[in-house]
Amino acid sequence: MKKLTLGAFALAIAFLGAGSASAQMSNGGSMSSNKMMGGNPMVGGAAMYKNKDIIDNAVNSKDHTTLVAAVKAAGLVDTLKGKGPFTVFAPTNSAFDMLPSGAVNMLLMPENKAMLTKVLTYHVVAGNMDSKKLMKAIKKGNGKAMLTTVSGDMLTASMSGNNIMLMDEKGGTAMVTIANVKQSNGVIHVIDHVLMPN
Repeated sequence: MKKLTLGAFALAIAFLGAGSASAQMSNGGSMSSNKMMGGNPMVGGAAMYKNKDIIDNAVNSKDHTTLVAAVKAAGLVDTLKGKGPFTVFAPTNSAFDMLPSGAVNMLLMPENKAMLTKVLTYHVVAGNMDSKKLMKAIKKGNGKAMLTTVSGDMLTASMSGNNIMLMDEKGGTAMVTIANVKQSNGVIHVIDHVLMPN
């Protein structure tokens, strides 16, 4: 039962996220729809401003309410408001609809802070890796790029057509659905599935 609870916890937290997955990557990561003035995509119905940090943008998106609560519960607000830069791979809140009843509340319990922190930081890579840099790393690695996350675990990036794909350590995959949401301290890429560390 403990393994199931931790697994549900890890699965639920990984769904924390950024934005709407309505726009698909095309043309090497450039987004033609979902754009606002200034070239940054809209996320969760809100403008994302390049001069604001990851947290200050996230609080404006209706799809970020759970993410903001989880980041606060994990004590990561100051980190994600910091200089960075950070590359954040963020699943959408709509994925929470697939979770078992009570999973979100369980994630936010103080006794689960360590697991919450590990799963959240598994979705963060140090540095500012926009889609062009990711694709360049994938090409250089003969079709795969190994990314070390802030949690110390590995993600594998690859291409499927024009889409950037990520594979976690358990073999699960996610596709970047909204790329290059630029922040003052990094970039967010919205993804369509949970990524899980070992």
